[in-house]
Amino acid sequence: MKIRKIAGGFTAAKGFKAASCEAAIKYQNRRDMALLFTDVPCAVAGTFTSNRVKAAPVLWDMGIVKSGRPARAVVVNTGIANAGTGAEGMRLCSETAKHTAEILGISADEVLVGSTGVIGPNVPLDRITAGVTVMAKNLSDSAEAGTLASKAIMTTDTVNKEYAVEFDLPAASGEGTVTVRLGGMSKGSGMIHPNMCTMLGYLATDCAIDPSLLQKALSNVIKDTFNMITVDGDTSTNDTLLLFSSSLAGNKPITTEDESYELFCSALYSVCHDLSVLMASDGEGATHLLEIRVFNADTKENARTLARSVAGSSLVKAMIYGKDANCGRVLCALGYAGPAFDPANIVITMTGKSGSVCFYKDGCVQLFDEEKALAILSEHDVHFDCDMNMGNEEATAWGCDLTYDYVKINGDYRT
Repeated sequence: MKIRKIAGGFTAAKGFKAASCEAAIKYQNRRDMALLFTDVPCAVAGTFTSNRVKAAPVLWDMGIVKSGRPARAVVVNTGIANAGTGAEGMRLCSETAKHTAEILGISADEVLVGSTGVIGPNVPLDRITAGVTVMAKNLSDSAEAGTLASKAIMTTDTVNKEYAVEFDLPAASGEGTVTVRLGGMSKGSGMIHPNMCTMLGYLATDCAIDPSLLQKALSNVIKDTFNMITVDGDTSTNDTLLLFSSSLAGNKPITTEDESYELFCSALYSVCHDLSVLMASDGEGATHLLEIRVFNADTKENARTLARSVAGSSLVKAMIYGKDANCGRVLCALGYAGPAFDPANIVITMTGKSGSVCFYKDGCVQLFDEEKALAILSEHDVHFDCDMNMGNEEATAWGCDLTYDYVKINGDYRT
């Protein structure tokens, strides 16, 4: 295989280190801060929330990414989002960057920041700076350091999320190939909805690639990964996805959209896809992963819209939780999604390890085996295939069921 899954996450590629600590930002007796660092100045690409209300860290990071300047570090805290904090929120970002720069011996404009948690309160600067001081002494390129960092950025997540791959590209020397690595970590469990879905995500590669192509690759890949997951229909104020390139792998630099670029994009898709599915599966209170595949659609965008509509339907989510094969809800969600189609021509099938059940075709809900449907709905992963019979485009969206625990988690999230 050209792309090989490997152990690790953010620290898998050459030149990347991580550390974490207990800073007591909000939580007690758990890691709640992470520091990510690069041995060399890195090109950085980024995508951010589409919410008009953007947290201070988002505005700070957008400025650095858009400037085209290299970056060296990211300081991330969990528990408090530093959103809805006005000028004080931006001051916190600036002071965090200055302190981190002094400790690490770099420039403040090479430091990005990330926050996640409750909107409104101010993050205690003294705890942030104390945390950075501690973490700077413990930076490591070990897989364990990367894993602990991925755990430190969790909020209501029940599992940490990290993934890494490697692949071979032509060597810069012109002789043979070199191994290139790409890995990352993300957090996200609630307030997750497309464009660009609620999350913090940090990816790192040692691939030598033109910065503009790095950004293009990231912007394209999220359309069919992070932008295709939904938990609850809410898009956060803090969504941030950053991709760093250290260029230390020794590959021939990617400067055009050639075969090497396509392989890099495939590797990036692999990492983003698996992190996305992990996030959807770990939706707040979730007991099932929901996958909606729409195929034979007339356009790619229509396929995406239709798939996201079904994955985001509260009634479909409740149906999955209750293991009630009331599959007309899938048909309904397709119908109000927006794109035009002929209901008489589509076919909808539910599939799982237990088999498959076709419950709609020829314009009619079909009689189906209720026991087989229940067996499929009792599995953790539930899949719906929607054949639109209109063209050749397809898209897949991921979500989860809607449970009582989701309401419990969010009913007292702040208190």
